[in-house]
Amino acid sequence: MAPGSAPVLTPGPLAPLVEGFVARLGNLGYVSSGLGGQRGLVAHLDRWMGAGGFELADLTPTVLEEFLRSRAAGGYVTKLTRRGLTPLLEYLAGLGLYVTPATSVTEVDPLVGRFRRHLVEERGLGDATASNYERVARRFLALRSPPVEVSVAALTAGEVTAFVVARSRELSVDGMQTVVGGMRALLRFLYVAGLVERSLASAVPTVARRRQDLPRALPSEHVELLLGACDQATPVGIRDFAILVMLARLGLRANEVASLRLDDIDWAVGEVRVRGKGPRLDVLPLPADVGEALVAYLQHARPDCVDRRVFIRSCAPRRGLSRQAVGGLVRAASVRAGLPAHGPHRLRHTVATGLLRQGAPLVEIAQLLRHQTVRATVIYAKVDQHALSALAQPWPRGVA
Repeated sequence: MAPGSAPVLTPGPLAPLVEGFVARLGNLGYVSSGLGGQRGLVAHLDRWMGAGGFELADLTPTVLEEFLRSRAAGGYVTKLTRRGLTPLLEYLAGLGLYVTPATSVTEVDPLVGRFRRHLVEERGLGDATASNYERVARRFLALRSPPVEVSVAALTAGEVTAFVVARSRELSVDGMQTVVGGMRALLRFLYVAGLVERSLASAVPTVARRRQDLPRALPSEHVELLLGACDQATPVGIRDFAILVMLARLGLRANEVASLRLDDIDWAVGEVRVRGKGPRLDVLPLPADVGEALVAYLQHARPDCVDRRVFIRSCAPRRGLSRQAVGGLVRAASVRAGLPAHGPHRLRHTVATGLLRQGAPLVEIAQLLRHQTVRATVIYAKVDQHALSALAQPWPRGVA
């Protein structure tokens, strides 16, 4: 059949599933053109499988690659990669009819798995941080000769330092902060697990923190420009405005905004539950302007979908925003406002610094930011030059 002609379904292994698949896509927010494209792709795959004598059980990555090559050879110019098949494969996986192939197991996987469980279950780290540290550990351990646990037992401080220094030639300061944190966590784990005789965490060099690495707050007029950069005549603008107001008023992290669920907002008492790092669940008051922005989004801009997260993608599939998407929309808004591109954490710094300049004690700021200890909040005192100037002593007169 020529590309672009109307798809005709013939009996095949996928034919009984098409209507359920299309209904699922409709629930995820696909419009007519998207539904038609997916329906045509499934019709083509169904015919191809039927002609080749394939059953659903035969659907493997190898078979799918063979289909895509056949599709390209037949003159089709769209949906020629595995990405185009993702909605169908996710649907089949949900029905138990397709198993995503597992990534090949490497020699370091068992040890890396133990390390991740240690981070999550014993140290209480969140998934994002645990994943970052896991990647650092996997890269470092992959350099060890097998068997890994035997090789790790002979680990030296020089090898640790050499690895970190080598990574510093490739990464930014922020990237190196993750490498340093991950390496120290890994080396402490190896010691606690009895795989090394002593902890080598002290062998990990410290990343130099320059003055510009201190928390930098936005001026209040810049915050207003940022909020004004959202076109509230559009659904996306209403959503982005609500997100920016939450960041600017509550000092939330990007992942905390992304993970916010409809059930987390208690409208009766004016509170919002925040899922912080690790298993933490904190309750914060819901300021009036934040509540108003949320109401506007929920009533006029949030698309209908089955996902219970508050902030939803503007295009299909209708799912909750990721923390990366939250960061991206903040950077995009800052550019539209004529400001240097910056991420959500700049707004978190702005909240903390503003409270400090208004006289709020560090203990209260730590509670709002949900820091585990006040020590994590003390850094904001270093940037309050107005308050620090009062501590400066006059230079003694008459001293040569």
